[in-house]
Amino acid sequence: MDGLRFIKLRIIAQEIIDHIGVKDYDYARTRLAEATDMLNDILDHSTTQEDIIEAGHYQALLEQLKRKV
Repeated sequence: MDGLRFIKLRIIAQEIIDHIGVKDYDYARTRLAEATDMLNDILDHSTTQEDIIEAGHYQALLEQLKRKV
């Protein structure tokens, strides 16, 4: 899988964290929805075990962030 997708997902996750930190929950929710869609797409097209493991880490992170917003 293209590593750029994980890099983009990492950037979006950091944006979500930053916006939660400044209590901008509306923007955080919007970006969280985008990140979730991107993660689902990555999981649908994953071909290696490493991709699935990496995606699992992001899945856990996004679940934690959902609880925060």
